[in-house]
Amino acid sequence: MRVITGTARGRKLREPEGNGIRPTSDMVKEAIFNIIQFDIEGRRVLDLFAGTGQLGIEALSRGAAVCDFVDKDKAAYQLVRANLASTELTGGQVFQSDAASFLGRAERYDLVFVDPPYDFPNPDRILEKIVQFDILNQHGIIVCETKAETDLPTVPEPYQKGREYRYGKVKITLYTRA
Repeated sequence: MRVITGTARGRKLREPEGNGIRPTSDMVKEAIFNIIQFDIEGRRVLDLFAGTGQLGIEALSRGAAVCDFVDKDKAAYQLVRANLASTELTGGQVFQSDAASFLGRAERYDLVFVDPPYDFPNPDRILEKIVQFDILNQHGIIVCETKAETDLPTVPEPYQKGREYRYGKVKITLYTRA
């Protein structure tokens, strides 16, 4: 697992021990960043269910202004901190918190990564919380990574469900705020 491009290009990231954290594959990560490549620089980013922190770290490496990393798991929290330190990127802040609880006190963001564990019972619940607390700035993007067979809901205006992309067993769903 490595940073694909930007100021930390090529830096290796620490990987989780065991099966508690499922990192996004390099192929899927590269596809995500090809889709959103022009929507990163100078933006405020939220990496929910951060795991290793690789999505938020990639965004920081590509010029995001700040990134908040959120994971309730202590091992993930420590892993994100270690990966941020090893890349020497600035602008990252790590929170050990349940995603839904964090959203209740979150600031506004331009880009939100939602990458819950595949056995997470209701990924649509997190989308509902994002809409309820209205944490996305105008023209902001939500990138959701789920199992390919997971159906995510449409959301009320001003949010809208966009394209879905499939990569083997993984599906990326985009949402925007008009």
